[in-house]
Amino acid sequence: MENSRLVRLIFFVYTITLSIGSINCRNNTNLITNQAALFVFGDSLFDAGNNNYIDTISSFRSNIWPYGQTTFKFPTGRVSNGRLIPDFIAEYAWLPLIPPNLQPNNGNVQFTYGVNFASAGAGALVGTLPGMAINLGTQLNNFKDVEKKLRSELGDAETKRVFSRAVYLFHIGGNDYFYPFSANSSTFQSNSKEKFVDFVIGNTTSVIEEVYKMGGRKFGFLNVGAYDCAPNSLIRDRTKIGSCFKPAAELIDMHNKKFPNVLKRLQHELSGFRYALHDYHTSLSERINNPSKYGFKEGKKACCGSGPLRGINTCGNRLGPSQGYELCENVTDYLFFDSSHLTEKAHQQIAELFWSGPPNVTGPYNLKTLFELGLTN
Repeated sequence: MENSRLVRLIFFVYTITLSIGSINCRNNTNLITNQAALFVFGDSLFDAGNNNYIDTISSFRSNIWPYGQTTFKFPTGRVSNGRLIPDFIAEYAWLPLIPPNLQPNNGNVQFTYGVNFASAGAGALVGTLPGMAINLGTQLNNFKDVEKKLRSELGDAETKRVFSRAVYLFHIGGNDYFYPFSANSSTFQSNSKEKFVDFVIGNTTSVIEEVYKMGGRKFGFLNVGAYDCAPNSLIRDRTKIGSCFKPAAELIDMHNKKFPNVLKRLQHELSGFRYALHDYHTSLSERINNPSKYGFKEGKKACCGSGPLRGINTCGNRLGPSQGYELCENVTDYLFFDSSHLTEKAHQQIAELFWSGPPNVTGPYNLKTLFELGLTN
């Protein structure tokens, strides 16, 4: 076990070096074509730094200290103190860190290890935080641009091979279910709650189907986590500090009941479609409510922020120096790094469940099995 960890550590150091520099693998075709790539779509849980390169407000970027303090020792744009779930999945799959799509030196990257399209604040709906993040539909368009580059570099047959062997990770929906309560969302106001959830799931499904049409066959999903009980949600009602935000919880629960049925339908209708669905909601809820069971001292208070439970999103003075913020002494004691985003330690725990969890935790496949599947349909 210790030898395995040492090998992984050496490999991780190598992949950080590879990711920070320009990845150019044209002279190693064997390695490229015999590895399964990782393509990542979603929101802040998965964003490896795309928001660094878009025109958005400072609170939607994490290019400030103390973000990134633990592993990278500098802010990378990841909304955490260190690595995210896709970073760990890449490590387990013996891939380098998957770069953000908008990273400037990507002009020299062949993208054959994969690309990260995720954006902090993103939703499945165009009307969720408009102009602040890269919504899921635009992420799909960015993936289509990558497809064109790959076809130009590798040709149609090899690009098809890369896409059919690749694994596609998704986490989306949480921002869609919180945004209506902080803005006048016409889509939400003019529809029933169930219809609104159907819109979110419908948009997500359309993107999944488009990726399938482009050759994708192996997909990994997290359902929507229990962010109604994140530190910032626990202070929404100042008369009941510590109470979960029920209006969002209702939508999240509805989503998590409906989404598995959609995936089962896709598996039935689409030849070769295989997926891993991790019950992230349960995993996160258990850690919020029973932190010590998972090696945390704090499940409801953030490491970085201000106000009650450090639930105000001032980490890194992102709302301006006048706001100020507090930073915990030992980040490994905390489940949440800031008001609504997890620590690297928490990400690793979830990634391990996503990677090799049993069917009642991640099913019908886990990611390890998907990476090993040589599907060519």
